[in-house]
Amino acid sequence: MNNAGSLPEIIAVVPAAGIGSRMQAQCPKQYLTIGHQTLIEHAITALLRHPRINRVIVAVSPQDTHFRQLPIAADRRINVVSGGSERADSVLAGLECAGDAQWVLVHDAARPCLHQDDLARLLAITATSKVGGILAAPVRDTMKRAEAGVAAVAHTVDRQNLWHALTPQLFPLALLKACLSRALREGATITDEASALEYCGYHPQLVTGRADNIKVTQPEDLALAAFYLSHFLTQESA
Repeated sequence: MNNAGSLPEIIAVVPAAGIGSRMQAQCPKQYLTIGHQTLIEHAITALLRHPRINRVIVAVSPQDTHFRQLPIAADRRINVVSGGSERADSVLAGLECAGDAQWVLVHDAARPCLHQDDLARLLAITATSKVGGILAAPVRDTMKRAEAGVAAVAHTVDRQNLWHALTPQLFPLALLKACLSRALREGATITDEASALEYCGYHPQLVTGRADNIKVTQPEDLALAAFYLSHFLTQESA
């Protein structure tokens, strides 16, 4: 039993086999740095701060030469597996290493600004849910749909009931594994773990998360993430 009492153990999986070409950087985006740590170190550290998460499985590219050189790679709570060409392949590789854990949490390697309050709210759903859920933020901007193949507005999309999907995403391990395997086998388009469950007819819970839990995708995102992290540190030291 873990140090969180009678609550079920949570295994975290961090898919990190991507190359992040949109960042226009010389290394995969998860290895860009903010302060003295890479993005993936910030992401993993946020997970391990919660007492219910005592193991993190990191799925890296077979050609990856960066992760094992990081100080965090020496942490005994971290296992490294070889990921695949698609995110779902990397997550499945992590699930294969997760043993008999009941629940698995999947978090983006390039999402360094996870707040502990959000993580705690998400993990709390294990007491009531059999399907799991995701952190998500309600859409606040006006949304436009473009004409097919043309940079012109087709119409405005009603933003009511639209959410930005975030990570972590939390599911029963056996259910996520079954849904991912079926979706891949049947050629479904899987953009995140929740979409695999949706494909199989499940409806994961939406847990409201902070909008500053951003994923570093474009070059300008790095400075914004650095600002948010510095703000977190200021709040914690106050």
